[in-house]
Amino acid sequence: MKVMKFTGSNMQEVMEQIRSKLGSDAVILNSKTVENSGYFGLFKKKSLEVLAAIDERPPAPETIPSGGYTVKREDSIESERILKELKQMQGLLQENMFRNQSPDKYEWYPKELKIIYSRLQERGLGSGLLDDLMPLLLKEWKCSLANAEWAEEDIEQLAKKIMIERLQVFSAPRGESNRKYIAIVGPTGVGKTTTIAKIAAEYMLNKQRKVAFITTDTYRIAAIEQLRTYAQILGIPLEVAYNLEDFVQASKRFAHYDHVFIDTAGRNFRDSVYVEELMKIIDFDLNLETFLVLAATAKEEDMNKIYEQFDLMNINGLIFTKTDETESLGGMINFIMNYSAPVAYITNGQDVPDDIQAATPENIINMVFGGREHVRSS
Repeated sequence: MKVMKFTGSNMQEVMEQIRSKLGSDAVILNSKTVENSGYFGLFKKKSLEVLAAIDERPPAPETIPSGGYTVKREDSIESERILKELKQMQGLLQENMFRNQSPDKYEWYPKELKIIYSRLQERGLGSGLLDDLMPLLLKEWKCSLANAEWAEEDIEQLAKKIMIERLQVFSAPRGESNRKYIAIVGPTGVGKTTTIAKIAAEYMLNKQRKVAFITTDTYRIAAIEQLRTYAQILGIPLEVAYNLEDFVQASKRFAHYDHVFIDTAGRNFRDSVYVEELMKIIDFDLNLETFLVLAATAKEEDMNKIYEQFDLMNINGLIFTKTDETESLGGMINFIMNYSAPVAYITNGQDVPDDIQAATPENIINMVFGGREHVRSS
């Protein structure tokens, strides 16, 4: 068996070399991306390295005469077995080899599909989701060629449809909560106080519910004053809880209200003590629904750490804020799918009560594709 190594800038170029040197019966044993050293360590360039083989031995007779009997040659049997296994490996490797290349794994795709790939990659979508999406787009693309050419808008609509279907399982459609107490938690600077005011206003103005505020954010005077201002504008009563006893008293005062919204302090999410302290102030044995607020502008790795820290509190859903402050919403999508986390709301501005909407898969994916026609909550 003859084994040779081939290199090139892409798979098409390498396959041409293999066919030229070894013929069409060659099998691919392995493929990987390698990095050339360049000049003095500079101008490094990636290329594709493929190991291919061909069985050079002439075909041996299947049988040889031996005293009137036919005996199959053992070396021929073994050779056939190896060649069969190699061809099976070739099929599997060729099916998956493009996953082993980067960044040119989709170089052989039609130009129109590569445009969508580049666009979504720039917006931060992870390779896992893209590697699921691209083969589906290619399949539909091939089917469509028999009918008519696709416009870029058609490809975008199909990509949206596929991604929306992927997100359906993580959607948490927001009707009215069946819980009396609704707590908003999260790290500092994500807009928890503004968000809780928006949700409370929606319940009061659109659902005609009687609502109240409790804040445990006693670390910042400004935070209490901010929520007090919203409470005065909306005509909602507010109680401040410095400890569990205060919280219990406030809960008794608001016993006849439909919903009580609980604002919490934002602290360094790396400090596990903060979450433990919060659990000592709020009575989590109540009929409580807890939402974790994350900023869409945060790094994906920080979102992961925040979620893991607050997961001790039995998070019921997520709220993403500041979606209007970034064009790279892929980290949000990656996070949702990695944690199978239901999302309740997304916010896109500071206006109370307007800049909030239900986090439907359609709304989220439209944002990822750059759509800013956000529907106001109703």
